[in-house]
Amino acid sequence: MAEIPLPGPAVRFDYQTVDTTANRLYVAHMNAGTLLVFDTKTRKVIANLPGFPSVHGVVAVPSVGKVFASATGEHRVVIVSAATLKSVARVGPIGYPDGLAFAPDARRVFVSDESRAGRELVIDAVGDSVLGGIDLGGEAGNTIWDPVSRRILVAVQTRAEIAAIDASTARIVARYPVTGSKRPHGLVIDPVRKLLFAADEAKSELFVIQLPSMRVLSHHSVGDDPDVLAVDPELGRLYVACESGVVDVFQVEDGRVVSLGRLAIPHAHTVAVHPVTHLVYLPIQQLGGRPVLEIYRPKDVAGER
Repeated sequence: MAEIPLPGPAVRFDYQTVDTTANRLYVAHMNAGTLLVFDTKTRKVIANLPGFPSVHGVVAVPSVGKVFASATGEHRVVIVSAATLKSVARVGPIGYPDGLAFAPDARRVFVSDESRAGRELVIDAVGDSVLGGIDLGGEAGNTIWDPVSRRILVAVQTRAEIAAIDASTARIVARYPVTGSKRPHGLVIDPVRKLLFAADEAKSELFVIQLPSMRVLSHHSVGDDPDVLAVDPELGRLYVACESGVVDVFQVEDGRVVSLGRLAIPHAHTVAVHPVTHLVYLPIQQLGGRPVLEIYRPKDVAGER
């Protein structure tokens, strides 16, 4: 649909987060050390925020008016006011902060530590302070909020399992093996169909897991080094972006996952989807010598909303 030039050098991007209340897309420009703020209505970059060395994860939390981003290069999490786009706090330390998730019931942010320490950092999203850490017993991959079980789920990639955390007590309440996997990393949930999807970066496979039983239903081949996943709950569409430069697209119906095809897009290892417009966002580190944001519309969605 569109190809928007982005500021900054032609280097790697990482996670994104969509704020539907403010019509914003926040993009971690990892190797540039900046956080891009994109207006999804006007399709313009409204800010390119510096001060996020090696930024990996980002999550917008409209209910507290803040954005949280993992500044991996300085082993901290940067907290930004959504109203002013100014940093209000830098909290930590944490070995290798990666993915982040907000638990609305406890109003806390949970942060993956992908270092050997294997801990989960817990942040008070209201008070902008660290509440403590949780020993995972292995390297953490992505961290997400599960609206079905009302728990935080973490891919403990070196143990090939999913750890479930009670957000209010900040304790692990269950561990679930991802049967057949070797190193699950990326996670995303389809709350409508009550399915968890886990991308195994070692086996290049997508695992489909039933919620809340956590039973593995099936697994499917994807591109090499799958990283970021995104789901469109209304359409039942799943996107798997891979470090190898492909995006696998699946249709999810009645617990079945069917491949719709594969897009070959160099450097496209991160993907986000707008749940209302169904538009898909792919920041590309280099096209014609500069970074761009490619916007796609599924073929079966007529026009924009």
